[in-house]
Amino acid sequence: MAAVGGAHWSSRFGFLMASVGFAVGLGNIWRFPYIVGENGGAAFVLIYLACVFGIGAPILIAEILIGRRGQGSPTEAMTAVAVESGKSRHWRLVGGMGLLAAYTIEIVYAVVVGWVLWYLFKALTTGFVGFDNVTANAEFAAVLDNNLGMLWWTLVGLAITGLIIYAGVKDGIERAVTVLMPLLFLLLVGLAIYNYFAPTVGSQGHGFSRALTWLFTPDFSKISFASVLAAVGQAFFSLSAAMAGMMVYGSYLPQSVSITRSVLIIVTLDTGVALLAGLVVFPVVFSNGMDPAAGAGLIFKTLPVGFAQMPGGHGFSVLFFLMLAVAGITSMVGLVEAVNSWVEDRFDIPRHKSALLLVGSIAVFSVLSILSYNAMDHWTLNGKNFNDSMDYFSNQILLPVGGLLIAIFAGWFMTRDASQDELGSTALEYTIWYFLIRFVVPPAVLVIFVMGVFG
Repeated sequence: MAAVGGAHWSSRFGFLMASVGFAVGLGNIWRFPYIVGENGGAAFVLIYLACVFGIGAPILIAEILIGRRGQGSPTEAMTAVAVESGKSRHWRLVGGMGLLAAYTIEIVYAVVVGWVLWYLFKALTTGFVGFDNVTANAEFAAVLDNNLGMLWWTLVGLAITGLIIYAGVKDGIERAVTVLMPLLFLLLVGLAIYNYFAPTVGSQGHGFSRALTWLFTPDFSKISFASVLAAVGQAFFSLSAAMAGMMVYGSYLPQSVSITRSVLIIVTLDTGVALLAGLVVFPVVFSNGMDPAAGAGLIFKTLPVGFAQMPGGHGFSVLFFLMLAVAGITSMVGLVEAVNSWVEDRFDIPRHKSALLLVGSIAVFSVLSILSYNAMDHWTLNGKNFNDSMDYFSNQILLPVGGLLIAIFAGWFMTRDASQDELGSTALEYTIWYFLIRFVVPPAVLVIFVMGVFG
């Protein structure tokens, strides 16, 4: 069987940029740096690195090797590898779980990326000049009440994503990410350097110095069992594990490219971007005496106030939301491409039609997500509105269960000959991965699932 549509990456660099783009999302920009600071800074980073290389990386390797071995969409790849190993074709359901997770996440995520594009437009036109806390809160509340505005910018984000998918793997995805991801890295480095040289404002102290202390000063007194759980969960979700995208990207990967070495690069870049983002976001937060625990509101309600007060804030705000837009779009591309590969496979239709059908369906369902912020907010199931239900179903059920089953399949059901042949690693590298995927990853992901469901 050939990869979906016979497509392949033309270079290892293109695969790496697409994979890092898929892994690096909006959560990397604000959530990871905050978790680091709250859980002991550098002490937590050490635990996280152990988790990301011991749990996240083995799952990523398993997904990519299954995709390349199976040479098809996630369901077809799982079926092909299962049959080759003499196991049931029902393993295709694991691929289906990843596809369902990607689709449900995309419905909600597309709206949030729409906010980012809207705020990029606001940054370009106003630079948030004169914003204070009251103005910023009122502005964001107005966004959540403006259904037509949210729909327009959601459609803009989906249109950009759809055009990239429509153009194909080489001419669309690879060409886009080889421009967008270096741009993201340059923006991150440039904004961090700007923060380093920015003058101290007010009595809060130098923001960059305080951010360095927040992120990199080890405080082992803050390390607890909860910190370890946070590290395990962040390691799993940060790499976009079990979202089907990595399996599809693996199906486009030439045999000559080392999966193990590629994943180590992906994991390192993903972690580096998250830490570097902390040096972009938190100097602004600390310089203006803001709350680093503001969550998603940090981006849309807190930071615009900081931009209004800092020297060069207009330009900084434009570059910041441009960086966020790049992170959001490249993640959307991975989510949509995963499902698009299945639509191509399942219905035997060309990429152009499948891309239009898929993006159109996401746009329709995104209306429910938009309305859940206002008109449908009181429509709940077990106390959760549409967005909360989608988030719970995908992040607390589908992803951990899917990741657990991928690990069990790769470690216990796929033949060693097949996985060893696909990885092409040294004996030591393969032994380490095989041990982790069998004995370390399953119990760790099971803990994520239990804690997510039962708290």
